[in-house]
Amino acid sequence: MNGIEKAERFAALHVKGTPIRLYNAWDAGSAKAIVAAGAKAVATSSWAVADAQGFRDGEDIPVDFVERIVGRVATAVDVPVTVDFEGGYTDDDGTLSANVTRLLDLGIVGINFEDRIVKGDGLHDKVRQARRISLIRHAAEVHGVNLFINARTDLFLGREWDPVRSIDEAIERAAAYAAAGASGFFIPGLTDETLIGRICEAVSIPVNVMMMEGVPPVERLARIGVARLSYGAGPYAQAMATLGQEARTVLA
Repeated sequence: MNGIEKAERFAALHVKGTPIRLYNAWDAGSAKAIVAAGAKAVATSSWAVADAQGFRDGEDIPVDFVERIVGRVATAVDVPVTVDFEGGYTDDDGTLSANVTRLLDLGIVGINFEDRIVKGDGLHDKVRQARRISLIRHAAEVHGVNLFINARTDLFLGREWDPVRSIDEAIERAAAYAAAGASGFFIPGLTDETLIGRICEAVSIPVNVMMMEGVPPVERLARIGVARLSYGAGPYAQAMATLGQEARTVLA
């Protein structure tokens, strides 16, 4: 498949009530293992990619290093590849477009793009973030690829939030992001089934939930309309824990 075909196939895998499961990879080897297990697509985790190379999450790993890693992933597997691209590794609009264009050149057909100010505090306001999403969509259109832009909001992750006000803001952000060209809406950190269901009902684009402690079972998430499940850095953490245990056994 070429990039255009992979992008269309990846988008088609996002079905409300029949969620695609993305067991996140961190390099070409892990991606190949995941595909061999039956995955229809591969997603990377920014935390896992960075930690595997000795960096911290939060865009500490140089963007050109990220490109080399995800480029190898895209070359190693013949399924759609989507990349956790944090905040685009820049606050400059022109550089953002250039960064995304290089990913497209590598064969990447999807990105996670978050509204957290990665090297600052808080979140971009929804107007600014929508503008950034619009720039990414334009870059993809110029490239001729229907890039799946999974617009991530960090309203619920690592910060205090009010259930009523934050859900309303999330729905407003989802609408703004969708109007700007986002393909999906990612809500990591939200675990309450009722609140997830409210977002799924109100949001026009596919909703992505991150599997973590406290999240309802897959069957219930499917029932309330989730279209995408991802596992973040969990697979990497589990692999490293197993490696450490085996090493302790061998070295004891």
